Amino acid sequence: MANVTAELLLFDGFDELDAVGPYEVLENGREAGADLEARLVTLEDGTDDGLVEASHGLRVEPDGTLGDPDLLVVPGGGWTSADGGVRAVVDDGAIPAAVDDRFAAGATVASVCTGAMILAEAGLLEGRPATTHHDALADLGDSAATVVEERVVDDGDVLTAGGVTAGIDLALWLLEREFGADVAEAVAAEIEHERRGDVFG
Repeated sequence: MANVTAELLLFDGFDELDAVGPYEVLENGREAGADLEARLVTLEDGTDDGLVEASHGLRVEPDGTLGDPDLLVVPGGGWTSADGGVRAVVDDGAIPAAVDDRFAAGATVASVCTGAMILAEAGLLEGRPATTHHDALADLGDSAATVVEERVVDDGDVLTAGGVTAGIDLALWLLEREFGADVAEAVAAEIEHERRGDVFG
């Protein structure tokens, strides 16, 4: 695939590594020859200072707002808390609706960790194999998804990854799937990451 635009959708309370890990992998993929551009985005302009605060206090300045990407990556974070992160996003409904809109327009959608709960709320996981962080597997099972306890699950235009560091393996798999094993292997070597688990799907 050529000229791939990848957007990683940030929101208050997202888990840092869920987004930054895949972002770094994709950017390294570009440097290794993949024809892609990765951007950190929000649904809309945020606070007065333009920063998004992640679950462990990291404050990030996004590149802009959500566009019409070829690949949309949704991080997790905060599902197990009462009032933050993914839980607040699902309760609000705006981000799940935007994810559904981008999927309907032809984007491939991927989630990391409890970002799968946003995809479930968007209706993207109905009847599909999917995974998430182990703390949310029961909740995912209560949705219409078919729970698969694997590190990365590829169901074509919807992909899900397990907890936190699985996002790195997800992004490496996306590089391999779209641009070839050589690119993925070069990036894994560059970041000194030993890929874990087979991809389901």
